[in-house]
Amino acid sequence: MIKIKEINFQGIKQRFQVKKPWDDVIIFILNILIAIPLFIIVHQNLINPNWFLNIDRVVLFLVMIVIIQIILRLLRTIILFCTILYLLVLIYGSTIGNYGFNSVFEDYNSILYTMSDNPYPQDIIIAKLLPFPNKSKIINAIEYQNPKIRNFAIMATSKHFKDVKGYSDYRTIIQCFAVFKEINYRWNYVSDPKARDYIATATESLLYLSGDCDDHSILMAAAIKSIGGTPRLIHTTGHIYPEILIGTLTDLEKVNFLIKNVLFVNESNKQKLHYHVDERGQIWMNLDYTAKYPGGPFMSEEILGALTLD
Repeated sequence: MIKIKEINFQGIKQRFQVKKPWDDVIIFILNILIAIPLFIIVHQNLINPNWFLNIDRVVLFLVMIVIIQIILRLLRTIILFCTILYLLVLIYGSTIGNYGFNSVFEDYNSILYTMSDNPYPQDIIIAKLLPFPNKSKIINAIEYQNPKIRNFAIMATSKHFKDVKGYSDYRTIIQCFAVFKEINYRWNYVSDPKARDYIATATESLLYLSGDCDDHSILMAAAIKSIGGTPRLIHTTGHIYPEILIGTLTDLEKVNFLIKNVLFVNESNKQKLHYHVDERGQIWMNLDYTAKYPGGPFMSEEILGALTLD
């Protein structure tokens, strides 16, 4: 009886075993993909002895490669089976579903880009695994196609910065800043009911321009999107705030001049702009309800998730 089980196990093992040298190739690729983000975490959390040519970091990376390679080889059969299954799922996602090879590449690239410039890179991986709170409710609440939201945004563009001339390439951003000014200068912060996260729609918050941080973010995102801007919502610990897509670093220089010399001269006097750079090198500027000008100080630096409305 024992021999039959052994024969069956060996048969199953051989059936799913990848032939050489492809098994070694797959394991080596997995090794590199795992080692790079793991090295970033270890590198950021270890004291740097500042050896010549950073030899200590080179040795660290090589040691990690060897250790991971040994572990992967010990778990060869299980890992190869899971890898094949994973590839089949991605093939399905690329052809029929919504998540495929390109999505994996973008997510991996995003993790590496963000981790490399973060003092606590392990938090980035955790953040990628955390769901955006109330995502479906928030998306539904951003009623950017509602005529009331668009009419409000148009009113704001007629009220603020209407006479600013000579910046046609940045007309949409200027108009979005007009929306920011109208909302933030009139916003009244009102807390949710105790022990309950109340998600108000954009039109509901528009009625009295009141609510908490997620209500403000929803209204800001809806109004900005209704006139052609690209907003996104950032989730931090106990807080959500909106950002707007500015563009490249060159665009940031122009927008910086506009904010400090044309649009928000007094509010931004001797102040710096606060923004994030995403994995594609695009600039996103803070529009939190606590800010008196676009790019005002962050209420919270930590990022646990982002919801882009493109």
